[in-house]
Amino acid sequence: MKTSDLTELVALAAIWGASFLFMRLGAAEFGPVALAAVRVGGAALVLMPLLHWRGQMGELRRHWRAIVVVGATNSALPFLFFSYAALAISAGLSSIFNASAPLWGALVAWCWLRERPTLARTLGLAIGFAGVVGLAWEKASFKPGGSGWAIVACLAAALCYCFSANFTKKRLQGVAPMAVAAGSQLAAALLLALPALWWWPATAPSAHAWLMVALLAVLCTGLAYLLYFRLIAHVGAANAIAVTFLIPAFAVLWGWLFLAEALTPAMAIGCAVILLGTALATGVLAPRWLTPAAKAR
Repeated sequence: MKTSDLTELVALAAIWGASFLFMRLGAAEFGPVALAAVRVGGAALVLMPLLHWRGQMGELRRHWRAIVVVGATNSALPFLFFSYAALAISAGLSSIFNASAPLWGALVAWCWLRERPTLARTLGLAIGFAGVVGLAWEKASFKPGGSGWAIVACLAAALCYCFSANFTKKRLQGVAPMAVAAGSQLAAALLLALPALWWWPATAPSAHAWLMVALLAVLCTGLAYLLYFRLIAHVGAANAIAVTFLIPAFAVLWGWLFLAEALTPAMAIGCAVILLGTALATGVLAPRWLTPAAKAR
């Protein structure tokens, strides 16, 4: 990956790490469905005028069917799942389960796109997933009143993300990132509009909750998805989805700073392991003994 792509990857991880903080702060007052709907609706309001200003509405019209699929699988469903999980588990833990997405993404790419992972990528994914398991081991509980369903929701969201990344690569290759980002948010907003009206909170959310959703919409969705689809276009789906390896480090940090969520030595070690796995999986760290040239010698 080029330095500019790596910089965007880290920036995106920091922004999406903050999204778990904002969901945690807004989910109780809005509820999962309304929170997800307002988030994508606000992002669409930000991105659609930019798409029109760039003169790329034609791309949205030509590829609208595939973009609707991306809107459902990359925004509507995962945002709903994570908003639900935010009611029961911490921001850091949600992001940790989200970090399993590159593992599923590699498997989907292997089975669907016939992209067999290299030895370095396989090792990186294994190390990263080991870090995820190590961090989550102490927290996960399927006992009555535990976090079981929230965990299932997070894993379902991660699976949605990996499907969407590979679908985007297969069906939307060469399409302007702005068209995919804006169109997918518009599609997600339309898909969630009626459910949000049905499950709109009976008590009006506070100004603080609205601020959290505004940050989710503009920063963590509008800007973030523009960066994300740019990365898919520049470095491919497998490398772009590896951003989820980096997100837990930021989510745990933001949760510790602003919500007083526990930051244990085990979490710090687990995040370090995840970073190592990300470096291998994205090619930032490429030991000579894992490269094809070294194997040939």
